[in-house]
Amino acid sequence: MARFLPAIAAFASVSLTSMALYPVLARDLDGFEITDPLDLVLPSEPVSAVEIVEPSIEELVDPETTDPLTTDPLTADPLTTDPLTTDPLTTDPLTTDPLTTDPLTTDPLTTDPLTAVAEPEPAAIPTPPEPPNPVVPLVISTYSGEASWYGPGFYGNRTASGEVFRRGTMTAAHRTLPFGTRVRVTNLWNGRKAVVRINDRGPFAGDRVIDLAHGAASELGLTSSGIAQVRLEVLR
Repeated sequence: MARFLPAIAAFASVSLTSMALYPVLARDLDGFEITDPLDLVLPSEPVSAVEIVEPSIEELVDPETTDPLTTDPLTADPLTTDPLTTDPLTTDPLTTDPLTTDPLTTDPLTTDPLTAVAEPEPAAIPTPPEPPNPVVPLVISTYSGEASWYGPGFYGNRTASGEVFRRGTMTAAHRTLPFGTRVRVTNLWNGRKAVVRINDRGPFAGDRVIDLAHGAASELGLTSSGIAQVRLEVLR
């Protein structure tokens, strides 16, 4: 028990000291004003919205004192540039906004043709050439008579002009017309016509005026009858 007496005495001394200090602390706290924590964050008076708004465009640019001729388009603010007072002669086309350019106010005389979009011209429709006028052969002489035709037994032989006589050709034999002469033959019995080329001599029977090859006789429709009254027109 004796060994605990110093500790007990020290504890009692501390307790008495604390009790003696307590009135002093309580008395000192009465002099402090308790502050609301919200008062430390929020200002006591509201700040006006006008005081925190940045100056407007009208305040930055005075339209009465701003000269559009002296305004540099490279440094001018497009938001503060008045399009009504902008001189188009001094406006830099590189800084012109095509989206805000009015096409109705564009002067076509001052538009650069190299930069303008050329509208393609409509393709011209080619005019078809007029068909050539048919050449009407000139008739040298006309006469009529009886015509006949020949063919079987002569195919493969040479005519008086030296040509080989073949089946189906539009040729004929005449007594005097030069070789190569073209003659228009008209069958007076049925009105059918054909142009033949003289390459042989004949006919030598009766009063016949021409002897037709098989092709010309078929065209005129006289192969079955053998003969027909015809009109000859010698063509140039």
